[in-house]
Amino acid sequence: MILGLGRSGIGAARLLHHQKQPVLLLESRDNAELQARAAELRGEGIAVQLGTPLALTSFENLPQPPAAVVVSPGIRWDHPVLEQLRAQGIPVQGEMLIAWQASRDVPWIGITGTNGKTTVTYLVQHLLSQGGLDAPLCGNVGFSAAELALERLQSGQRRPDWLVVELSSYQIEATPELAPAIGLWTTLTPDHLERHGSLDNYRAIKRRLLESSALRLLNADDPDLRSHAASWDTAEWITAGRREGLPPSIDPLLWIENGLVCGRQGGLFAADCLAMPGEHNRQNLLLATAVALEAGIEPAMIEAACRRFPGVPHRLERLPERAGISWFNDSKATNYDAAEVALKALAGPLVVLAGGESKQGDASGWLAQLRRQAAAVVLYGAARQELAALLAASGYGGSVVEVKGLEQAVPIAAELAPAHGCCSVLLSPACASFDQYSDFEARGDHFRQMVAALEAAPA
Repeated sequence: MILGLGRSGIGAARLLHHQKQPVLLLESRDNAELQARAAELRGEGIAVQLGTPLALTSFENLPQPPAAVVVSPGIRWDHPVLEQLRAQGIPVQGEMLIAWQASRDVPWIGITGTNGKTTVTYLVQHLLSQGGLDAPLCGNVGFSAAELALERLQSGQRRPDWLVVELSSYQIEATPELAPAIGLWTTLTPDHLERHGSLDNYRAIKRRLLESSALRLLNADDPDLRSHAASWDTAEWITAGRREGLPPSIDPLLWIENGLVCGRQGGLFAADCLAMPGEHNRQNLLLATAVALEAGIEPAMIEAACRRFPGVPHRLERLPERAGISWFNDSKATNYDAAEVALKALAGPLVVLAGGESKQGDASGWLAQLRRQAAAVVLYGAARQELAALLAASGYGGSVVEVKGLEQAVPIAAELAPAHGCCSVLLSPACASFDQYSDFEARGDHFRQMVAALEAAPA
């Protein structure tokens, strides 16, 4: 039994079906898009039921209890129905377990963190592939891990050298069996607390992945990770600063000094080789470099590959200029901390687009950066009134406009930018996308289309 007709559920269903397992996929929603997906799967011999709620009655009507239940990341791990299934002795697991079991002969690079994990995942994959290794990325970005495992099984290709896997807290929570060859932790700030209940719970889930990893790589510049440094028996750390600034318990593997990325054997290459704005991207550079060195890539090759790195879709992605104004797609910024990082990375003054489905978290740093960097803020989506109230309470003095969606927000931002002397417009929502979009990628794609339509319009 597989719950959820999204990317993860489809990947798990196809992989299990390929392994000759009888599969039934349940989806609570029912619309034209889902009907098309269901028809495709049924054509492959996979049973699908749409409009079936996650309730015990949906299981009671089956001819026999399922041997196991695979849940999509969007379903709460402590959902009452899942708890009842466990009580009945039915195993409940995540899609990642299916992928892990099918690819145990390939070393995994498991990358997690509140912010930065997508950039590091893309950069690691780029460095390894540029170094001649077969290292596809999957997981929380790109392919589902199960779909990628199936693609390699079906095609008869040789096994990859590495799998570069971005892992969300939801995916780690549902797959305690994961034990990557390399585990990497970028940052930790409060996020998904409405799901995990507390920062301690959220931290424990992330930590479990690293504790299960053969090599543990952590970011010493993250305040939360650094504050727990003494609790690790073995771990390797990086810092984008000088190593002298770290506590005695941290002997960094990599650091930056005199403009060079340095290791314990000396200088490696120029620290400015990655053309992405922001101090946080220096941390991302060093984390990815640590992985590449472990995989056997020479420093000169790492530097050359960094200079060719095109960046990450939806993460400070620079779009074509329009009438002298730069546009940035930072749809990946789904919380206040990520949006704050984007504001710090760009030169102001800015017009900022924010909104969507609000999340718990401390907005104070984000609000401070808006006061410093944003001449105008366009708020859209379900959270627009909530965000407007936060801006008002913080003493923000710029222009604030509230609209329904990006269709209205983008042309308004195009008018506000020259009126306020802004050089750039930044979409950095500080919110989840689920009020209007299936995920942050769909939101970023829509934004890109809206900006392209502006470019096509007559001046």
